[in-house]
Amino acid sequence: MRVVLPREMAALDRRAIEEGIPSLDLMERAGRFVAEQARDILGLCAGKTIYVVAAKGNNGGDGFVAARYLASWGAKVKVYLLGREDELSAAAAANHRRFVAEGGEVAGAAPGLAGDMWGPDLVIDAIFGTGFHGAAEGEFAAAIEAINASGAPVLAVDVPSGVDAETGGVAGPAVRAVRTVTFAWPKAGLYLFPGAELTGDIVVVDIGIPARLLQDVVESEMFTIEAGMVAELLPRRGLDAHKGSSGRVLVVAGSVGLTGAAALCSRAAMRSGAGVVTLAVPASLNPVMEVKLTEVMTIPLPDAGAGYIAAEALDIVLDKLEDYDVLAIGPGVGTATATCEVVEGLLRRARKPVVLDADGINCAAPRADFLSAREAATVITPHPGELGRLLGRRAGDIQSSRMASAAEAAGRFGCTTVLKGANTLVASPDGRIYVNTLALPSLATAGSGDVLTGCTAALCAQGLEPLHAALCGVFIHGKAAELAAHMVGPLGMVAGDIISHLPLALSGLLREREEERWT
Repeated sequence: MRVVLPREMAALDRRAIEEGIPSLDLMERAGRFVAEQARDILGLCAGKTIYVVAAKGNNGGDGFVAARYLASWGAKVKVYLLGREDELSAAAAANHRRFVAEGGEVAGAAPGLAGDMWGPDLVIDAIFGTGFHGAAEGEFAAAIEAINASGAPVLAVDVPSGVDAETGGVAGPAVRAVRTVTFAWPKAGLYLFPGAELTGDIVVVDIGIPARLLQDVVESEMFTIEAGMVAELLPRRGLDAHKGSSGRVLVVAGSVGLTGAAALCSRAAMRSGAGVVTLAVPASLNPVMEVKLTEVMTIPLPDAGAGYIAAEALDIVLDKLEDYDVLAIGPGVGTATATCEVVEGLLRRARKPVVLDADGINCAAPRADFLSAREAATVITPHPGELGRLLGRRAGDIQSSRMASAAEAAGRFGCTTVLKGANTLVASPDGRIYVNTLALPSLATAGSGDVLTGCTAALCAQGLEPLHAALCGVFIHGKAAELAAHMVGPLGMVAGDIISHLPLALSGLLREREEERWT
């Protein structure tokens, strides 16, 4: 699904109106959908008490339309208006008059809103729209705090008030919703934290703005990662497939104390469908990996007994790589000087696609601009700290501008960039950004990123172009974690549990693809 910026949504509204769709019609549809979502939350409207908190803009107008419908369905509806009636936008004023004419109750919000805000079955937040920036103040801040203190479920109109719809920033009081109904296309800030934590379930509704206007008006290219898209991208394996035709992954990973990362990455690649996976590991660690990994082959690399890859390993890996489809570098590899020399040498000289993660990124960071000179494709999978090292910024700065940071890295280094975290982002060098809408706290466990690296490398080895491998890897990794959380519980779930559920996640998507084909 397409994702837009607030200013692009405003331009789409204007263009639709210019092309003959009355603003009142757009507001009517929007308000009707809000009312329907309210009814869905409550199950039954008749006899239920619903408060609508509205302000002067079109968001408030949507609230008046919703209030009218809900009252006609038997709910006891009261609208609290922030500000004066003469400040209402033209469309909002028209719907205010219609609501009152049909017997609707409108009250001023100050100073008694906090005292009144008790006992409703539902509160509809129609205060700020997608154009809001900064911090709510005065009666707006008081109203938001009263809504949150009411104890009632809250349905937000377009975006929870107090959340920046472009950045997800929250600079002051903000509404905590159980559901947000957003119009036409979702806004970027709904998927960016901390605001994303306040949106609840996101429901996108079509209010009649033609999709063809996207090409004329919207410059950004942002999308959500959808199950159907991933299912269609997944590689198809023929009846005559064999291990050599099912993708061959070479993993360079591991150092003393960090063998687990190498094992997790390699096992994840196997569980994601790769036919052959080989782990190149420091020679002194090879015996334990021979025992730990049954299906994965190993290559012992020179390490002078120190437990980290020595410089002499470079030519060995390059020679072995000729027999593989993709190279995964980094999980647990460490940042010893000699190891970083090997990592940089591989990135400069390898003629196969590379998936670069963890310490591989840290090794490359001091001279990362050489990544853009690679002839073969590169996928980097940093967390905010690692991306900060690549871009020369703090992790906190990356977190506060996740989309911009991912896009910058993808463009600057010519790499598909997977910025890990809640609602992981995938940025393409051509400017496209994809959002994985699955945020799972259970993924906050050591090794989950190593699993993602193996999963992405396996899909790339099976013939997916790097961007598609990253998109599928991110989605499948998340679905496997979701399945694992259901089976073992979200607390105490470990990275190995994710690996165990990768085949189930894949089979579910493949089954969905077949069912779609026959319907």
